[in-house]
Amino acid sequence: MTIDLLTAPGRELLDRLSGEDAGPDRALELAQALRGGYPPGLIAAALTQVALRAAGRAKFSRASQMLFTRDGLEQASSETTASHAALRFPAGGLVADLCCGIGGNLITLGAGRRLLAVDHDPVTLAFARHNAAVYGTADGLAVVCADVREVALAGVDGVFVDPARRAGGRRLSAGRSEPPLAWCLALAGQVPAVGIKAAPGLPREEVPDGWEAEFVAVGRDLKEATLWSPALATAGTRATVLPSGDTLTSAPADPVPVAPPGAFLFDPNPAVTRAGLVQELARQLDAWQIDPEIAFLSCDRELRTPFARTLRVLESAPWHERHFARRLADLGIGAVDIRRRGLAGDVQQIHRRLGLRGPGRATVVITRASGRPWGLICTDIPESR
Repeated sequence: MTIDLLTAPGRELLDRLSGEDAGPDRALELAQALRGGYPPGLIAAALTQVALRAAGRAKFSRASQMLFTRDGLEQASSETTASHAALRFPAGGLVADLCCGIGGNLITLGAGRRLLAVDHDPVTLAFARHNAAVYGTADGLAVVCADVREVALAGVDGVFVDPARRAGGRRLSAGRSEPPLAWCLALAGQVPAVGIKAAPGLPREEVPDGWEAEFVAVGRDLKEATLWSPALATAGTRATVLPSGDTLTSAPADPVPVAPPGAFLFDPNPAVTRAGLVQELARQLDAWQIDPEIAFLSCDRELRTPFARTLRVLESAPWHERHFARRLADLGIGAVDIRRRGLAGDVQQIHRRLGLRGPGRATVVITRASGRPWGLICTDIPESR
């Protein structure tokens, strides 16, 4: 009945429900009010779609007009990350979007390009075509309902593939996808320009020589990794922060020094950490690591960077819980964000034992410095003065 949402009665019902709250209580009330006017299955599908559209607003600016499946929305790239990925493909060519899902990447790949969308599920494929039309990128779009492994790619100039990591509402086991990563990588033997969306936890050692691994964050939220074939690669490893588009790439250089924390602490963006570019960021900032195994960086100058959160250090000393409880009391700090990295301990219990009182706020970092348990009391540096 989901596909019936594309029929005239389905569209009419979705228009009627536009702007409605489809929470459990309200959904029951709406279902009762609509009974008799539409088939029960269509009502259920439409109410589910209203709830999915509400959730989709976190990813898409036009979610209120789009159509989703639950798995498709979960796996789909956001409009922000999809727009960034599309920039790799030259305009004017034919790009195949394999495992296109509900069209999260399709809506941006279609700007100035011809598209071939392939998915094995007819409902998902119909929704992808609809969503491309919502974004005005359906001109020149061809769709094929098939297993992507059986589709001929002759005449295709570029391929983007987002292999499924969910099936039947469940996430596949770590490292698994359909089709497998090895098959996706082999596409470069047919079409040189290939982009593969991967889970951000992808081990970097699984990336072949000559390919680029790009780890993408939106703000400080690590969203995805994309593997770029040698024809599209411009670096070995890259960390990108959206929506600004700031990017950090790998380059051979000497290791950075390790020294005790200074006046400022830098907490690298997860994209930087996941890409293994902490030392590259340190060189960019003329900073040092506080421990060779920990991602925190430090320096004595106030700096701002899109690749890290900057903290001003108020207290830096070997970690002793009672000492830090006293210092927090002296500073009048009653609310803290505890960041524990490299040391064991229950954050909630530590928070309780600190006995916080006062109007101030701070970040308490519990980590290692040169191999020793270390603590820091820090405050955020404002974005601008």
